[in-house]
Amino acid sequence: MLLALLQANAVPLDMAGNLAVIDAAASDAAAAGADLLLTPELFVPGYDPERIHAEFEPGQLPRLRHELADIARNHGIALVYSLPRVDGARLSISATLVDAAGAELLDYGKVHLFGDAERAAFVGATEAPGVVQFKDLFLSIVICYDVEFPETVRAAGVRGADVVLVPTALAHGFDEVPQVLVRARALENHVALAYANHCGVESSVAFGGGSVIVGADGGFLATAGPDATLLYAQLDAETIRSTRKDVPYLSERRPELYAEWARH
Repeated sequence: MLLALLQANAVPLDMAGNLAVIDAAASDAAAAGADLLLTPELFVPGYDPERIHAEFEPGQLPRLRHELADIARNHGIALVYSLPRVDGARLSISATLVDAAGAELLDYGKVHLFGDAERAAFVGATEAPGVVQFKDLFLSIVICYDVEFPETVRAAGVRGADVVLVPTALAHGFDEVPQVLVRARALENHVALAYANHCGVESSVAFGGGSVIVGADGGFLATAGPDATLLYAQLDAETIRSTRKDVPYLSERRPELYAEWARH
């Protein structure tokens, strides 16, 4: 599978403009032969929790989802996009995988919210990461801060994921996340991991870019600097799964002990 990753700058609450950026990226990625395009966290509305909470109209979600499915269908490429999602009386942050025909394969709600602004605007989801087969790989999704918790990516790994896709909105100054933690999550769970960030400034938040695609051995397959770009990496099921032979972290876990340890 050839994976494409979009790193770009969104304009808060300019849904039409941000959709146009995704559409152009999908066109370029499809022309390059990519099977799937991963986009950043909340790229469609832009990353501004306070304005989303105050101004975003949930009634437009069906239309936005339809337009994103059309982008996938028109360019013949699978797409991971991120939108607010209605959870009870509040919004959560979600990411959705649709296939090249625009059919929804997987939806995930962000479990770990980062900072006061996110916690004021959104509610944390509670569902475990799902896993779905796409071509010859099993894919899962977590969102941004989720990847910084070992339990979240481990949940995807023990459910059989080969690849974990991570839309993110990481502010400037946290380079250790893509440079250290993302590599550790990939290595310890035998998964390839793609981490798609914003760049530039959105409202008052400066993003550092620095998106990465990491192999299941923890090595970088593609890295971005601070500017808008498309990254590409070929992900191979046999290569990913071969990392589970020499140091089989997942199969040698002892979860019955960990459950007991957690009670103390």
